[in-house]
Amino acid sequence: MNAINHVLGISGGKDSAALAIYMSQNFPALNINYYTCDTGKELKETYDLIERLNSVLGKNITEYKSVDVFSTSEASSFDHFLAVYGGYLPSSTSRWCTKKMKLDPFEKEIGANPTISYVGIRGDEDREGYISKKENIQSIYPFRRNIWSEDVITKTFANARMAMLIDNYRTHVEGDKLNAVLYYLEQPISMRYGQKQKVSDLLDIDVVAFNKVVFDFLKTTDYPVGKLEDFPLILKDSNLGIDDIYEILEESGVGIPAYYKPLEYRVELDGEVVTGTYSRSRSGCFFCFYQQKIEWVWLLETHPELFATAMDYEKDGYSWCEERLEDLSKPERVSQIKRDHYKRLQREKLNKINSWKDIVLDNEGEGCNTCFM
Repeated sequence: MNAINHVLGISGGKDSAALAIYMSQNFPALNINYYTCDTGKELKETYDLIERLNSVLGKNITEYKSVDVFSTSEASSFDHFLAVYGGYLPSSTSRWCTKKMKLDPFEKEIGANPTISYVGIRGDEDREGYISKKENIQSIYPFRRNIWSEDVITKTFANARMAMLIDNYRTHVEGDKLNAVLYYLEQPISMRYGQKQKVSDLLDIDVVAFNKVVFDFLKTTDYPVGKLEDFPLILKDSNLGIDDIYEILEESGVGIPAYYKPLEYRVELDGEVVTGTYSRSRSGCFFCFYQQKIEWVWLLETHPELFATAMDYEKDGYSWCEERLEDLSKPERVSQIKRDHYKRLQREKLNKINSWKDIVLDNEGEGCNTCFM
């Protein structure tokens, strides 16, 4: 049997960086291979973060390449695939960039080796990360109380396996705790009592016992975790949120990615000059189509050369958003975007969104997990 491969992808965002530090500090015996997929179009701040992280981890972060440099005449992976797609820019409805430059090189590098992929989705997020269609790749979420992916949970707690689950739980808990477990475990999953609620109830009783029961089931399958004699993450019961992520980054010396830090802008509003702040809410290519208008303005004013490059890509009727960057960059349009953004920030303050961390958190819902964590 092939050895189990442990990997962790680093996008240049806060969550994957914090996860790499967390895993290296808490589970050094797993011998995780850290990797990144460079598009050639990241912000300098992203490359700076990865360089600092490389030093803290004490091992090299491997680059998974999407293009052999000897097989293309283009300057970057992105330019290569842009030519392949005939100048058709990626968009939210056609994310060829994610597939070609992130997912494909990852799965090609992994091949057929049984692999556990650690993903930085936090415990305060209600979303599922990338789950490979390849059966030899299994996703694990160390920041969450429930470290298991949805496919594993669905198979483990299927109604047909109730008798097996009861037997397995009896080996890990006893007494009043076992009685509490059996109360929820014996209720079949239905429209009235869904899987999500059942899992939450069982986790509330004993996270470690829950993990041990899932691990027992995985040993009867071909999932990579099931091929291990032991898996140290089943003994953790922590649930890490956004504040924990910032703490991990700061205490390690890696720090927060610089593009998250707010910068001041001034704009005239109703005859008065007001001061707002803007920043970037995510990692990813500097011309990412998921950016908000104010983030395009941030790019224009903090990295004008990169904005100009992004604008140069808008040819043959293709643009990054519904508004061409040439129009977005006009002074009056920039002022209008700032005014709209300032007004929105004032409204959000009334809804308790008061800090740049809150704004980053509020903007996480849109986009691609593979690029932005």
